[in-house]
Amino acid sequence: MHIFISAGEASGDLHGSHLVRAILAMAPQTRLSCIGGPLLREAGAQVVVDNRDIAVVGGFEVLSHARAIYRCWCKVRSHLAADPPDLVVLIDFPDFNFLLARFARRKGSRLFYYISPQVWAWREYRVKTMKRLLDAMAVILPFEKTFYESRGLKAFYVGHPLVDILASAPGAAEAEKKYKTGIEGPLVGILPGSRRSEIKLLFDILMDSARIVRERLPQARFILPVAPSLDPQEISALAAKWGLPLRVVAGDTYGVIRACDLLVTASGTVALEAAILGTPMIITNRILRLSGEIAKRLIRVRFIGLPNLIAGKEVVPEFVQERARPDLIAAEAVSLLEDPERLAAQRRELEKIRECLGEPGISERVARLVLETARRGR
Repeated sequence: MHIFISAGEASGDLHGSHLVRAILAMAPQTRLSCIGGPLLREAGAQVVVDNRDIAVVGGFEVLSHARAIYRCWCKVRSHLAADPPDLVVLIDFPDFNFLLARFARRKGSRLFYYISPQVWAWREYRVKTMKRLLDAMAVILPFEKTFYESRGLKAFYVGHPLVDILASAPGAAEAEKKYKTGIEGPLVGILPGSRRSEIKLLFDILMDSARIVRERLPQARFILPVAPSLDPQEISALAAKWGLPLRVVAGDTYGVIRACDLLVTASGTVALEAAILGTPMIITNRILRLSGEIAKRLIRVRFIGLPNLIAGKEVVPEFVQERARPDLIAAEAVSLLEDPERLAAQRRELEKIRECLGEPGISERVARLVLETARRGR
């Protein structure tokens, strides 16, 4: 069988790589091609388009990358037309993947969505398109199954893939020994995101926040884990301009998260990773102003952070758009670091979130569904 996976972002590359390994363990002769990154390539999939060329956030940010995205689309379209896969697996990244789904359906491929687009937050009308195009769907958040099935779309709740991925994360004692030895004050993690567009909009805000924290808590130290989709040397050069006691780490994001007393992080997958690992955090995000104004009118949920969405309340402080200011973020960080009970209370709430996310074996459950869907098509 030929299965094509569309993973347009770093998180999709991560989850897709685990899915590929599970598929190949069950059906070793399967051919796998993809839009993806280094993790999918390492897992055994042929990378047709590097997802780092198309991973942007915000409507107007997409316009500035339109030429690169169009080149990638043409390349993918040619690949699917020349060798139509038995099944296309779409991983999140809805704007691109909905376009891809329509083309693949015309070429006779079956369609499987893994990690649903967040239509429960905005663009609910897309459920109609999903009902028309999809053969099956696996969802990873506990409330998504009820949402889709109440609208007539069959969905399998498989649990969150991070539960499997983080099972092998370093323990707290090991991580602290590696990163906190010799540090007397708090260790604060700076996580600016995995996309270049996020770095452009958030990096200065997070580093200015760290500078203010350092002024108020002189013993504070900082650490910045670099996402696989970014260049560690480039990030180190950017960070050096602030002259802070900051360590840049590549290849050990989970160990860094475990070691920190507090994280200041972009919204997205990394916030849920931190929740599962039990590290207190502050979530922030900013997109271009016009994109933000449009989003405010369309988004139907109270929070942007996955931990808060799952909990149904603000477990983690959020600073978004006009509130994504260094002075506000730093003040909240100092308040948390000076109040051990607040940090402990957040850890207790994060443990409850972890308990909602299912039992291990997620990638294997999804792989079985993917292979069954592909075989039914044949």
